[in-house]
Amino acid sequence: MVIGDFLDSASVNLHLRSQTRDDILRELVQLIPELRNRAPEQLALWQALADREKLHTTAVGEGLAFPHARNAMGNLLKKPIVVIGRHESGIAWNAIDNKPVHLLFMLAAPSLTEHLHLLAQTSRVLRNSATRAELLKAADPSAAIAVIKAAESRLAG
Repeated sequence: MVIGDFLDSASVNLHLRSQTRDDILRELVQLIPELRNRAPEQLALWQALADREKLHTTAVGEGLAFPHARNAMGNLLKKPIVVIGRHESGIAWNAIDNKPVHLLFMLAAPSLTEHLHLLAQTSRVLRNSATRAELLKAADPSAAIAVIKAAESRLAG
């Protein structure tokens, strides 16, 4: 699974403003084109994301979090989605290293298999500290997407 196939500039916000985890999740959910003007579906996805965070944080350290629902979202989505968010000052997220989160990759997919592949691939790509540093400097959504696509290309060899 290639993350780049699911990226769209409209689903990238490099200037998140909210100051709480739940509000950041709302900002990210509102970026999903397939759910625009569908408040009940947005609320359902937000609730699934918030419920997942209550089980265990999706912040993996190094200023990075992968908000995702615990289950497949086939009732809401027809294809996998990746939403990228960046918070300049960082947001408290109960990260394992207790550092604020600056980069967020919200993931959701219609099937569990797609969900797991998406999570694994995103994790592999963002394991690279140089990729994370480039994302922190990306000037606009297109640049952020280019960073991810280039990183995936390097992984593919």
